Amino acid sequence: MTAIIQPEPVILTAALNTAAPTGTVTGNIFDGLVDYDTSLTPKPALAEKWETSPDGLSITLHLRKGVLWHDGKPFTAADVKWTLENVWKTIHPRNQATFAKVKQVDTPDDVTVILRLSEPSLAILSSLNSNGAQVLPKHLYEGTDVLNNPYNNKPVGTGPFVFKEWKKGEYIVLERNPNYWDKGKPYLDKVIYKVVPDAAARSAGFEKGEIQYGALSPVPLKDAERLAKLPNLKVETSGYEWLSPWLFLDFNVERGPLKDPRVRHALARAIDRKAISNVVWYGFAKPATSPVPSSLAAFHDANAASDPFDVKSADALLDDAGFKKGADGTRFTLFIDYIPYGDDYKRTAEYIKQALKRVGVDVTIRTQDTAAFTKRIYGDRDFDLQITWFAAFSDPQIGVTRAYWSASIGKNIPWTNGSGYRSPEVDQIISRVQGEADASKRVALFKDFQKIVLNDLPTLPLVELKFFTVQAANLKTLTIRGDQVYGSFRDFWFEPPKQN
Repeated sequence: MTAIIQPEPVILTAALNTAAPTGTVTGNIFDGLVDYDTSLTPKPALAEKWETSPDGLSITLHLRKGVLWHDGKPFTAADVKWTLENVWKTIHPRNQATFAKVKQVDTPDDVTVILRLSEPSLAILSSLNSNGAQVLPKHLYEGTDVLNNPYNNKPVGTGPFVFKEWKKGEYIVLERNPNYWDKGKPYLDKVIYKVVPDAAARSAGFEKGEIQYGALSPVPLKDAERLAKLPNLKVETSGYEWLSPWLFLDFNVERGPLKDPRVRHALARAIDRKAISNVVWYGFAKPATSPVPSSLAAFHDANAASDPFDVKSADALLDDAGFKKGADGTRFTLFIDYIPYGDDYKRTAEYIKQALKRVGVDVTIRTQDTAAFTKRIYGDRDFDLQITWFAAFSDPQIGVTRAYWSASIGKNIPWTNGSGYRSPEVDQIISRVQGEADASKRVALFKDFQKIVLNDLPTLPLVELKFFTVQAANLKTLTIRGDQVYGSFRDFWFEPPKQN
């Protein structure tokens, strides 16, 4: 099977970098402790079963016996313990918060892992798949510089496919794991991920049958409807339930005019999120009113105050903040950087540039590759505005609060707090939801969280994204998981042509 990977990953280990291109490839190399069905219920994977103690202070995972790493070494509880203590709690962009309440990890035998918690943590079981909590082989990482370990780019996993080759700029090759624990699987012999930067070439590749799979909206949005009508292709929107993706604009709250909340609210009112949804994203999005997407209905606050689209109000706020228009109609200038994942994000930046021009703010768009983008935003913090998307996942603790937690600022940890927002009150809420066992109290805390961050507005939620997958019509699977985009192809096969 030939698949699209665009843009090219910067690393092949999702335990260290949670960027979408990395996750889509490595979900085939590494199994998770659990999988998720379309209702986001955890299902057995490397962990066959699990239980939580009545007081919520321990989670016991019973691992599958006989699982091997791709180099033939046995997968054991020691690998889980080492990864949690040395990667998830120290390096991983999301898991530093998700596993914050784990105070101790016990491994009474090779197939049992007991997480001892200082307080109950309801989010942990929502983040134990390959992308949420990827387990690394202890025997290849212990005692090394984890971030620069060579196996980050020639990964050794437990999954259905074995890493074979990565030719930078061209392709990544995975081959069938002959010793996979799920006997008889995978059905496919090989998966080739091609790097195809040109959007028109990706569409043409699907039409000609040269490419059989592409996730995360792999073709221009305007092409999706046309491709869906072709008999050899289908466009699938399921498999993204675990993501709940939201696109947002970060304000650098430590820089220039953006230090003033009035300026941030003014810029928010100059941007028509409905137009971004319908015009820029061709309807594959809906306006966002909160950083907690509406798909997370239990947590989303539909009544939280969100800035309306109101250009006159935006102008008045900027005047009130002391930024009058000059003789040329310009109040001040800003740079905007966008996640380099394709034309849709660039068009979003172009739209925002035009929208802010109407209120006298001159914007210059900057383009760079993923490595330069993440360093600029999350390391050097050398930006004014930046556009990116996060997956909220099935609990805001996992995917939303990382954008507001002050502890990650400037640490060069991608997909965390880019705005530089610091709020002791919000940090306290984030800490409290990590250890709150009462579901209703967690919901109330998250609603308080939304009110505060929408008032302070370090980040402007733009739209909730609706990703799609393009695949060959004869590429089959019995079930599509709720986390399929970051899952594996172990259950996929090609239907043979019908005989006359």
